[in-house]
Amino acid sequence: MLPGPLARPTWRFHTRPEGATMTVRWDTIIVGAGPVGVFLANLLGKAGLRTLVLDRDTAPYALPRAVHIDHEMVRLLADVGLAEEMLPLMRAGDGHIHIGADHGMIRFMSSRGAPRPYGYANDYFFNQPELEQVLRRGLGRFGHVTLRLGEEVTGVAQDDSQATVTLASGQTLAADYVVGTDGARSTVRKALGIHLDDLNFEEPWLVVDAEVDGRITYPDLTGIPESADLQNLSLMMCDPWRPATIVPGRGNHRRWEFMLLPGESETVMARPDVVADLVRPWVRDVPHRIIRATTYRFHGLVAENWHVGRVFLAGDAAHQTPPFFGQGLCHGLRDAAGLAWRLRLLQDGIAGPGLLDSYQTERDTQVRHVIGAAVEAGRYICELDPDKAAARDARLRAQTGIRSAAELIAPLRSDIICDNAGERFINPAAGDGRMLDDVTGRGWRLLRAAPVPAVSPVLDSLGAVTIDLAALPDREGHLDAWFDSRDAAAALVRPDFYVALIARDADDLDARLTALGTAMDLRLPGTA
Repeated sequence: MLPGPLARPTWRFHTRPEGATMTVRWDTIIVGAGPVGVFLANLLGKAGLRTLVLDRDTAPYALPRAVHIDHEMVRLLADVGLAEEMLPLMRAGDGHIHIGADHGMIRFMSSRGAPRPYGYANDYFFNQPELEQVLRRGLGRFGHVTLRLGEEVTGVAQDDSQATVTLASGQTLAADYVVGTDGARSTVRKALGIHLDDLNFEEPWLVVDAEVDGRITYPDLTGIPESADLQNLSLMMCDPWRPATIVPGRGNHRRWEFMLLPGESETVMARPDVVADLVRPWVRDVPHRIIRATTYRFHGLVAENWHVGRVFLAGDAAHQTPPFFGQGLCHGLRDAAGLAWRLRLLQDGIAGPGLLDSYQTERDTQVRHVIGAAVEAGRYICELDPDKAAARDARLRAQTGIRSAAELIAPLRSDIICDNAGERFINPAAGDGRMLDDVTGRGWRLLRAAPVPAVSPVLDSLGAVTIDLAALPDREGHLDAWFDSRDAAAALVRPDFYVALIARDADDLDARLTALGTAMDLRLPGTA
């Protein structure tokens, strides 16, 4: 174990290395101070781990990139005490609507007006620079977390006892673990020699961000539900003339994404006059100001390995998702949440290194599932053949059952999740106006719908609290419905809010906890 909190460094910003070449020991070094890396640093700071965050830039990128997160991400922000600050800076959206070649609705994914078993709205739109500012300010609460800016990492190495990063200045820094959250061109990934698995989707799109002082104008559309507010929906025009997306950003921010057609030059399409022509039909005479126009290649890519020894990948360094369901940043924050509690258990000596193997298993499977859905959507959205587009419209109009993009998130699967578990646990409103997480606290929680014994060395090692449903206010009946539908007597919820196990009775709970402890490589009393 490393020295206690009194020996941990004071949090501070650095724009240059201090002193000559030296080796400093940390619990974790995070390479990349984007939202995923800094969110992870907040989680590790909360866990008490000595954490260093490095980034080659001296300030966050000033223009919007990611613009959408879902209810699970707001819950994660609440877990690090930052949701209250961030919620006023976000816009709760009503979901997504897809429009066909005939300008009629073909798919509507919205839960507007529906009960909220997860506590928050399904969709939120935000300005990424504001999110990054909130996350960076959050680090100031932790004296054992340091953010160093203007520091370019040029190399990563490791042995059985530690991992090291080398800076452009020649300085070497050491840690128990290194996490690369340094984006799609990740230096950490390249240093590890990890290749990306290409999921065979690549399309060029023009992304335009603007400040619009009024309502967006839409073409004549048919089949739109009376309850649908187009101003508060992410709208996808699946029009073979030119597929496009219109996103309702925070405040007066709006985003358009226009597919580039075969033969169009990325340079020409990003010219101010061309951008103005593309946006003009949507704003008519409404005052507006273009703040960014750039071309992107929408990819479906996943790293073949998410960790090698003591070095891990998270966020865009590990995967790149087409944006059609707004899950790119969500994936990265899930990565951080799933990695943080594992690193804490290892650093506290509660678990062995075998616990880390499940990180890739869980995240890779879920990410590939969502990317697969996004790629499928991308292929039908990008259809340029009018006849094929018409057939697509008929097919999609016949489909039912998907109410929101959040429902596309598959349960986690790994050796440390029991066969009937793996889904996100609900977070309903309690009778006193707070949500479940605020009433019960966070971390490991065993929720009981029946009086099954909760005495277990596994629960003790995890520091799990036991909570009886009878003691919880359940104003809308979500908790009772959840346990009844699964014939469950108890459920163990992880710190990242996924369900580790569901048990039917006392014997089932005991057996599943024992199996869980073994799979997690827990260092239980009396074990070697």
